[in-house]
Amino acid sequence: MANNRHHQALNISPPPQHHGSDIGVFDDDGRPNRTGNVWTASAHIITAVIGSGVLSLAWAIAQLGWVAGPTMMVVFSAVTYFTANLLAVCYRSGDSINGKRNYTYMDAVRNNLGGFKVKLCGVVQYGNLFGIAIGYTIAASISMMAVKRSNCFHKSGGKNPCHMNSNPYMISFGVVEILLSQIPDFDQLWWLSTVAAVMSFTYSTIGLVLGVIQVAVNGKIKGSLTGVNTGTIEKDTIKAPPSEVKTMKKASTLSVAVTTIFYVLCGCMGYAAFGDLAPSNLLTGFGFYNPYWLIDIANIAIVVHLSGSYQVVCQPLFSFIEKFVSNRFPDSQFVEQHIKIPIPGFRSFKLNLFRLVWRTMFVILTTLIAMLLPFFNDVVGLLGAMGFWPLTVYFPIEMYIAQKKIPKWSPRWITLQIVSMICLVISIAAAAGSVAGIIHDAKSVKPFHTSY
Repeated sequence: MANNRHHQALNISPPPQHHGSDIGVFDDDGRPNRTGNVWTASAHIITAVIGSGVLSLAWAIAQLGWVAGPTMMVVFSAVTYFTANLLAVCYRSGDSINGKRNYTYMDAVRNNLGGFKVKLCGVVQYGNLFGIAIGYTIAASISMMAVKRSNCFHKSGGKNPCHMNSNPYMISFGVVEILLSQIPDFDQLWWLSTVAAVMSFTYSTIGLVLGVIQVAVNGKIKGSLTGVNTGTIEKDTIKAPPSEVKTMKKASTLSVAVTTIFYVLCGCMGYAAFGDLAPSNLLTGFGFYNPYWLIDIANIAIVVHLSGSYQVVCQPLFSFIEKFVSNRFPDSQFVEQHIKIPIPGFRSFKLNLFRLVWRTMFVILTTLIAMLLPFFNDVVGLLGAMGFWPLTVYFPIEMYIAQKKIPKWSPRWITLQIVSMICLVISIAAAAGSVAGIIHDAKSVKPFHTSY
C-alpha cells in the first residue's frame, strides 16, 4: 500500500508453521520478510505519479492563470499528502502497529468499511488502472513520433509538416509491454521502477530548463492572472521495523514533495515561456524545436519511463485477475502449471501459460482502445478526475474515520467530510470538461487513422 495504485487483491492465508531455524526469515504474519523501505516505496510512487502529464501542466495553468493555476496545484498536493497519511494509518486494522495487515487497498476497504463499498472500490480501482494503461500507450506513442518529427523538422528546416500515423508507434509500445508484462510479481519490478523514476526526472528537468531558457530569450514572463479568454482554445513490500506507518508517511512526504516541486516548476516555467499559447505538451506539441537532440533525449526518456510505469500500475490488476482465476480453477494445468525456461547466468524463468495469454490479451486491448481514443490531454484529464476523488480522497477518509472511530457530526468528522465534498465537486467538473473535450476531438478523428 505504498501508493493507492499499488494494490493486489490477494486472499489471506493462515501463517505456515516454521522450524526454529526459520526465525527471522518470516514476518509476523508468516510471510517471507519484506524488504521495502522509504526509498523503494518513494521510487514506486514517483514512477506512478510523475508521468508525461507533467509536460501538459503549462497548458493547464494557461486555462486558469497565474493566480488560480499554481494555487490549485499546491492545494491538491496538500490534499494528496493529507489523505496519503490517513491511508498509511489503515495498513493494519485495529492497532496501527500490531493489528492485522491489509495486504491490498481492497483489503483495507473490506476490513474497515465492508459491504458494497468493497465492490465499488474494486470497480473504480481496477477500472482506473485499465484507463491509465490506455493513457500511457497514447502518451508513449506521441513521444516516439515526436522524436521522428523533430529530426524531420531539423532536416527540412521546418518546411516539411512531417505528418505520420500513430498506429505503428502504439503497436510498437504494445509489443514491448507484452514482453515486460511477463514479469511475474510486483516485488521483481524494483529495478524497472528505479529506471523509470530516473527517466521521469530526466525529461521533467529538460522541460524545466528549456522553459527557463525560453523565458530568458523572451525577456519577460508571459501569461495573465486569469488565464486564456473564453473562446480561445500489490503486493505490500514494506519491511518492519520501523513500523509500516512511519515508513509510508516518510515515503509520502518525500514523493509528494518531489512531485509537487516538479509539477509547479514545470507548469509555471512553461506558462511563463509561452503564456496563453502554451502547447498541450511542451516536448511533443513543439513548444520547443531546438536543440532538437535534447528534445529527442527527453522524449526517449518519456517512452522509457512510461514503459516501466505501465507495468507498475498494471501489476495489481494482473494479480487480481490471476488470483481470481486460480481460486476458481485450482486444478487447471493451464492456470497453475509453470514451465521452467533456463536462462544462462540467471535463475530459470517460470512461464505460466495463463499469464502469457491473459496479459497479452490485456495489452492488445489497451493498445486497440488507445488507437481509437488518441486524445492525450483529455484522456489524461478524465483519468485523473475519475480516480482522484474515490481512491485518493473518499476511501482514505472513510477508512480513517472507521479506524479511529470518529463520532459522526463531531468537528473532526465534519471537517473531513467537507474536504471530501469539495474534492468531489472539483473532480466532477474536471471530468465533465474532459468528456466534452473527448467528444469534440472525436468528431475530427477516424478510428485507427489518427495522424500528427
